[in-house]
Amino acid sequence: MDQIIFQHDTVLSDVHMHLPSARHLMTRLNSVGQPVFISRFKMLAERHDNSESVKDLEKEEKHKDAGEDIEASHGEEMKESGGKNVKPLLDEDGDLDITHRPRKDSVDGGGRDLVCPVILKQSSPVLEQEEANLDDEDCSKDIIRIEHTMATPLEDVGKQVWRGALLLADFILSEPEMFRGATVLDLGAGTGLTSIVMATTAKTVYCTDVGEDLLNLCKRNVSLNKHIIEPSGGEVRVRQLDWLQHSLCTDAETEFSWTEEEVADLYDNTSFIVAADVCYDDDLTDGLFRTLYRLCSNISHTCTIFISIEKRMNFTLRHMDVSCEAYNHFSHCLSQLQDLVDGRCRFRVEQVLSNFAQFLVYERIEHLELWKLTATPLHSEQAQPDCDLLSS
Repeated sequence: MDQIIFQHDTVLSDVHMHLPSARHLMTRLNSVGQPVFISRFKMLAERHDNSESVKDLEKEEKHKDAGEDIEASHGEEMKESGGKNVKPLLDEDGDLDITHRPRKDSVDGGGRDLVCPVILKQSSPVLEQEEANLDDEDCSKDIIRIEHTMATPLEDVGKQVWRGALLLADFILSEPEMFRGATVLDLGAGTGLTSIVMATTAKTVYCTDVGEDLLNLCKRNVSLNKHIIEPSGGEVRVRQLDWLQHSLCTDAETEFSWTEEEVADLYDNTSFIVAADVCYDDDLTDGLFRTLYRLCSNISHTCTIFISIEKRMNFTLRHMDVSCEAYNHFSHCLSQLQDLVDGRCRFRVEQVLSNFAQFLVYERIEHLELWKLTATPLHSEQAQPDCDLLSS
């Protein structure tokens, strides 16, 4: 494989492109032949209250390198001149003529190098365990390591890292007391980033998604980050939860299935449900809200739901204008859920201001939103109304 080939239906995550100093090494191929990268996300010790301060942090290394180059250049000039004042060089127009030092990574012909990923090795359980043991020596309590893909078809977008997951992770880190000791369900966990962050304060986190390869990726990332999960006493359990199914898989012979004890714990003790950047397809969005309704209707106490989403603008031929159809459908489902009256559960919807502290380095754009839903059981048996959201 000489280079990544992008097809017409390829979905590309751009989170890593906003982290110029981060490591993005392709470590292996997953079971379906997709290149897997590993990224390190540093949890900042000092809180940053706006995106500008984080952008400054991103540029720090660049400025530092540039400053070193300038100082070295001046030092060489002073050395050559014996420390005496040197008359500045002027070009033919009288402008200051500055001699630039060549970059260390420059190549003949100029321009950028063609980056061709190299396959290191095929994935296998034995090799993954060896990597985990080696990586343990390089652990830091404030570094989150996430394996992910960079480009996938639409059905595999959960294998990538999106800004919505980073926004939700920031909110969790900014409100540790809210989630301390809680039982939390993560819907559409993807790479497991928010589940890992949640486990730094929560007691039990059910990290759920669908698909064996994606669930194995979640399990792998949980293992890579046990150095930040175990000290807090948290636990992440990777489980299968299909939004298009009406019940949880409890087949003991199926990997990532639920035990009867876990199902009971889910309904008896779950205080929070979280979901990050999962609303990009209308059918899946409908499945998400039906799943939320079914779960909350079976939870005997008030449950709080946090959903992060990024409004993605697209030009559509149908509208002949820029629109955000996935977000519009998400908003419609929120309204339906809030207006729902069936005697079983009542939902209150509100948007959370995104002015909380930023703990991870990424671009917090204005199109990122966080929504809070409060589900209160009514314990009353009445017929369900005719509602598009809950229709099968």
